[in-house]
Amino acid sequence: MTNTPASKATPEATSDSTSASTPASGDPVEGVEAVDATVPWRRLVPLSAQHVLAMIAAPVSTVFLVAGTLRMAPGATASLLSAVLLLCGAGTLLQSLGVWRIGGRLPFVMLPGGAATALFLQIAQDHGAPTAAGAVLLAAALLLAVLPLYARVVRLFPPLVMGVTVLLIGIAMIRVAARLVTGPDGTGEPRAVLLAGLTVAATVAAYVFLRGVWRQTSVLIGMAAGTAVAVATGLGGFAPAAGSGFALPAFLPFGTPRFDLLAALPLLLFSLTTLAEITGQTVLNSETVGRTPAPERDVPRVARADAVVSLAGGLFGTSLMVTSAENIGIGRLTGVRSRFVTAGAGVLLVVLGLATPVSRALAGIPEAVVGGSALVVYAVIAVMGVEMLRRADLSGTGTGSLTAALALTVGLLPLLTPDLYAGFPGWARTILGSGVVAGTLTAVLLTALLGRFGPESRHSAPPDPHARQ
Repeated sequence: MTNTPASKATPEATSDSTSASTPASGDPVEGVEAVDATVPWRRLVPLSAQHVLAMIAAPVSTVFLVAGTLRMAPGATASLLSAVLLLCGAGTLLQSLGVWRIGGRLPFVMLPGGAATALFLQIAQDHGAPTAAGAVLLAAALLLAVLPLYARVVRLFPPLVMGVTVLLIGIAMIRVAARLVTGPDGTGEPRAVLLAGLTVAATVAAYVFLRGVWRQTSVLIGMAAGTAVAVATGLGGFAPAAGSGFALPAFLPFGTPRFDLLAALPLLLFSLTTLAEITGQTVLNSETVGRTPAPERDVPRVARADAVVSLAGGLFGTSLMVTSAENIGIGRLTGVRSRFVTAGAGVLLVVLGLATPVSRALAGIPEAVVGGSALVVYAVIAVMGVEMLRRADLSGTGTGSLTAALALTVGLLPLLTPDLYAGFPGWARTILGSGVVAGTLTAVLLTALLGRFGPESRHSAPPDPHARQ
């Protein structure tokens, strides 16, 4: 996802959105903004389903990555998928409709954060799943706590810092995704590697040759194709979990959460960086629906909804839930800007989350297929980090290139030499041994220090009024 500001609405889009201001009776409503207009039921259902199709790959692939990495049983995987879909639906409803000062009342959908999931898995592998669940609760609480200081906190995470963080997360998780293919010992069976490669190929083919919503579901299509190949060729098996009907997901699936501030540090830092991304997405969505952007009002509301749903996520075994800008393109494409369309998508997601047969069938996807899809997902996250760095000033004359170089070096060292800090105290190993934490902290500190004392600060200093003319 990028935070590039959208262009102003075109006259064509404005005319297309007029139908969104039409109630079920067909009479236009004067004085109603397109974003607040109702949509007739006959149009609401297909438009809402389109949003679900565009975002469903993210929660499904995220759950399978978590389940595969943590070696969860099919029944537990199905329960986790139900929880994620329910939370996606609840978060989408909250952002679209708003309750008090929670939710932006904009056509947003909510997803499990890919980068946040990567950090969740890192904590779970290093400190155990209960500690990872506790980290989610701590990170969500921190996000709520810092919102009164929103203007000050968001300045700590310019594009350079965000780019370093996201790039390191993507690189770290490519290694984790590869272990789904090779197994814990790092030695993969040829058939597993082949199946993962075919899954990647199917995903790429879907992305290249399909268009519109189908292209946006290329990851899901790749997983379906990989599973079909596995069953047809014997490279893998498909074993859905037992169960039927409707059911609620398991509460505290990893047991009582454990709270460890040092272990939670990666997610705590990430929760702060999300404020910068939320700001860009809120401005982008506001401009798309024709509303004058008001970040000081809307960003805290969007962030509160993220934090509230993430608190629930920590209790049901998920990582941080984040508002996504992926659905904004659909709104621009259709010209329908009503937030009630995404609210309808939220209702559909809740129904899918309660439909046990759906989640239990999806839980039978082979692990190598999940690994292949995860490689694509986290490679894309790494590229997103590169795109963010491109928006920073990395010219040789400034300090940005030096800051990025040193931060990436500090962040990559634990990945390239895992035993580098083996002789350090436990608290130091927790901070320095996490490439994401070490790299992000380095980027924040260097940005602040070099911005204040570096050559750029001297060049931009205001002239001394007492200096001789």
